[in-house]
Amino acid sequence: MIMETLYEQIPATAISLLILIVVFVPMERVFPAKSGQAFFRPQFWLDMTYFAGQYLLWNTLVFACLVWGRDQLDPLVPSAFRTAVAAQPLWLQMIEVVLLSDFCIYWAHRLQHRVGFLWRFHRVHHSAEHMDWLAAHREHPLDTIYTVSIINLPGFILGFPLEVMAGFIAFRGLWAIYIHSNVRLSLGPLRVLIGSPELHHWHHDKARDAGNYANLSPIMDKIFGTYTCPDHEPEAFGLAEKFPRTYLGQLLQMRLKWFKSNNEKF
Repeated sequence: MIMETLYEQIPATAISLLILIVVFVPMERVFPAKSGQAFFRPQFWLDMTYFAGQYLLWNTLVFACLVWGRDQLDPLVPSAFRTAVAAQPLWLQMIEVVLLSDFCIYWAHRLQHRVGFLWRFHRVHHSAEHMDWLAAHREHPLDTIYTVSIINLPGFILGFPLEVMAGFIAFRGLWAIYIHSNVRLSLGPLRVLIGSPELHHWHHDKARDAGNYANLSPIMDKIFGTYTCPDHEPEAFGLAEKFPRTYLGQLLQMRLKWFKSNNEKF
């Protein structure tokens, strides 16, 4: 059964990979954040392994966890509340779910950088030393479950259908790939309202303690004082600490370090 599901997903995974290459590689060539970065840059095959693992194995687990979480929430949310939400204009519902999702993921992401147990899994994502369209896929599956569940929590509480949430998840996934891409397209004053690679790359800066925790919009970072966006690229990405450099080594790393920022207070 598992092998049948795997075989069924291989064509879709190959098509997804081709689409991402067609969309993002030309963009990275025309508007590079760091010029001269090769397509097969260092750790390319490690990140390709993460891509394959995510599409072929972990996405099914993540979706199953979402369905389970939604089913657990359904009896807890009053039907009158969901009826009132559904009576609102659709555009207002969408604004509400985006703002609430960004608020939730801002604090959830900030906790990932401050709580040792969460950082243990999240640091896999921050071990990427090169930013491009492929780097966004370097995630521990447990970290993905945590993030995707919290991002979609407001939508489930408000009673959005799972089909609508699936589209929301797909959009956020593409956005995540974009903000990790080796692209620099300055948005000028709009960068305080719309997330972009020039902003998110500083979240991955090796020389500082994160910041820029928001997802679609940096408004939460502006509100809570964690917004950082100099007019140039960071010198280097990745972790200052030693970390395994293989797929299994990163997924199974057992040593837990409690993370404490020297420059920021929670």
